[in-house]
Formats: sequence, C-alpha cells, structure tokens
Amino acid sequence: MADTNFDVVIIGGGPGGYNAAVRAGQLGLKAAIVESRGVLGGTCLNVGCMPSKALLHASELFEAASGEFAHIGIDVPAPKLNLIQMMKAKQDSVGALTKGVEFLMKKNKVTYFVGFGKIEGAGKVSVTAADGKVEQLTTKHIVIATGSEPTPLPGVTVDQKQIVDSTGALSLPAVPKHLVVVGAGIIGLELGSVWRRLGAKVTVVEFLDRITPGMDTELATQFQKILTKQGFAFKLGTKVTSAKTGKSGVSLTLEAAAGGNAETLEADVVLVAIGRRPFTAGLGLDTVGITPDQRGFIATDHFKTSAPGVWAIGDVIHGPMLAHKAEEDAVAVIELIAGKAGHVDYDLVPSVVYTFPEVAWVGKTEDQLKAAGVQYKTGKFPFMANSRAKINHETDGFVKFLADAKTDKVYGVHILGPQAGEMIGEACVLMAFGGASEDLARTCHPHPTRSEAVKQAAMGVEGWTMQA
Repeated sequence: MADTNFDVVIIGGGPGGYNAAVRAGQLGLKAAIVESRGVLGGTCLNVGCMPSKALLHASELFEAASGEFAHIGIDVPAPKLNLIQMMKAKQDSVGALTKGVEFLMKKNKVTYFVGFGKIEGAGKVSVTAADGKVEQLTTKHIVIATGSEPTPLPGVTVDQKQIVDSTGALSLPAVPKHLVVVGAGIIGLELGSVWRRLGAKVTVVEFLDRITPGMDTELATQFQKILTKQGFAFKLGTKVTSAKTGKSGVSLTLEAAAGGNAETLEADVVLVAIGRRPFTAGLGLDTVGITPDQRGFIATDHFKTSAPGVWAIGDVIHGPMLAHKAEEDAVAVIELIAGKAGHVDYDLVPSVVYTFPEVAWVGKTEDQLKAAGVQYKTGKFPFMANSRAKINHETDGFVKFLADAKTDKVYGVHILGPQAGEMIGEACVLMAFGGASEDLARTCHPHPTRSEAVKQAAMGVEGWTMQA
C-alpha cells in the first residue's frame, strides 16, 4: 500500500502544480500530486502552450518554404502539407515533455496519484481513479492548482468538430477553407495564425473595438495592421449571437456590439477563443468553507485561502492567467509553507503573443500611465533600422520604453517584432532591480543582434538613439 499521509497534497499537475511539487521535494517536504488527466503537464503541456508552439513553428516553416526560401535563393519544389505527420510530430514533442515532468516527480520523491482530487474536509483529499476506485489522503497542507478551462460562449455549442475551442483547434483533421475565430485575444490570434499559414482564410470576430485587450494600444494598432497585411480579416465591435451547424459548415449570426441589424457569416470551422475561466467546480471547496466568486476565482491572501491549511495558486486565483505566473506562484506558496519568504511581483509578469512577428511586454502600458496621470518619457526604435532584422527580412515592428520623466525608472517595455518573447527577459531583469532606461542604454549588446533594438529604444528615452 502506498503511503497516504503527507506534508502537502497538490491538486492539479500543470505548471503550477508540478513546480510546486518539485519545490516541495527540494525543501524536504513529503509531497503528493493529484492529476486526473492521466499525464502531467496540465493544459499548458498537453493542449495549450506547447502543442500550439509546435504548430506555430511548423506552420512558419511551411510558409517560409512556400515563398521566403525562393526570395533568399533557396529553390525548392512547392511544399506539400502532410498534416498527419505535422500532428504526429506535435504529439511526439508533447509526449516527451510530459514524460520529463513525470521523471521530475520521481527525482524529487513526489508521490503521483492519477485521479480526480477532491477536498473532503480539513486536511483530507480523496482521489477518484478512472475505474471509480477511491483513495483517501491526509495532509497538513492542500494546494489547489487546478488551472482553467475555455470560457463558453452563450448560444454557441462546442462540438470539437465544426465548432471548436482551443483544444479542438490543435487537432483539426484538415485545413478549413474558412476559419472564423471568435475572440481577438492571444489564443485566437496564435491558432488563427497556424491555420492561415497552412491555407485557411481567417476571419476574427471581436466584441471590443480593438484586438488583444491589455496590450499597449499603439502596439495593438500596429499589430493588427501587420496581421491584416498577412491575410487576416477583422470584424471588431461585433458579437456572435448564435451558431447553426450543418453539412456545409457553420452559419454564425452576428450583430454590432452597440446594436443594429443582424448579419450572417459562413464558416467551415469556428474557433471559440473568448478567454478562460478557473476550474474550481467539484473540488469540494464547500467542505472547508471556501466560496469562489461569480467568475470562479478563489480569494487568497499571499496564496492563503479562507480555510486554514488550504492554499491556491495559478489560474484559480486573480492575476495573469499564464503558465509562467503559475510557476512563480508555485515556488512562492511552497516556500511560505516551508517557513520561507515566498513572493511574486505581478507587475513584472511578462506577456507574449507567439505569432510572427511576436509581441511581448512587461510592466505598465502607455494607456495605464496616462490614466494614472504619471509623467513619463518614451523611447522607441523600429526594427526597420536594426541591421540583423533587415538582413533577415524581419523588419515589422518596434521596441518602446516607458520611463519616469524625473527618475528614469522604467515603468514598461513593449516589443513588437522578431523573437520579442526572448528579448523581453532583459527588460524583466532591469525592472526587477528598479533599473533606469540609462542602465540598459549603457549596457553593451552584441552586434549584429535583434536585441540591439532594445538598447536603442532605451537610448531613445533620453533622445540619443544612434541608429535611426
């Protein structure tokens, strides 16, 4: 019989849960992790971040082979899409990653229970396996790390065939002639990019009058222009009121968000990507007196819930619903449980859109600084003037720094361009140490690299950009 008494039981095996388990093992806590999926890694590794990046990478290569190769003197026959092999390669990568996470559990002496975890009262967790067998665990601490699920759209029923959510969009059996994406957020634009590159016509329907809410408006405006140039069509300020499926596809009924006459939009496949909501149903929260808010979020104070010994992290609590945020929560909560000083600065959690070009940002947007009445300076630098970007034919976009008008402390950094997700890291480090734009402007960067655009933008805050 496996031991069923632990210092900490973690419910959920995603980036928040498995990193909490690893940290618990490192700190000498006797830990267990409970995951119902049958494989660790959660949404991110299985049906989110990782498979989407596999398809984004593959589709970028396909599009390059279809045109960019010839432009730079590489003559190849017109590429032929083997979607079955592309999906297999995606799944092989995912499988390797999830096995790696399972190895980390063994390495850190974490007991892994496969089944649905439910709180049964203070210090008690039941694990119900697929065959109905139930195991009872006892513990000093419970960490809820159950993540999130796609938010449903009223009037539109997901069948994962003609109407799909992000999970279904990762495994379409064929390239649709016309894909309609409902929601102009990060998930919708990334997955829309995949299928557009592979040959689909893509129309994005968004309730708001702009794309990517939360992104700096100047970046979002330029980003939309680039996507439109690539072939995206946008219907902004528009809501979907119903969807009817048939043999010929899906018929969507649309209305202007502000009201007006209805119109119909036909599609082969519809992707509903209007956001995600916390997965907190059926966890037995009521047995310890926890009541989620109307949106399903659990209120916490430094990850402590209202129930003694019960903690929550990641997508089930307020804050950015991002895998890397959940990882930081994971380390902090276990360190608090172990008597250390765990902490996460949510102002320094970066966001990335993995389209081409990428978009990445950290800290405050210009919109937020204006609304708060903060006096700030701006430094910008276009990738058109960056030597590496020009040589690589990747000149769309720019870097923008926002810094205090008097102290030069950096409030935010925003990048629209190639490898933006890789370059935002130095801005995170700069801001974590309370750095000024001049600190980065006077730091030597290698040449020729895209990162020089970040340096030049920082120089621009004080008006001494030298390459544009």
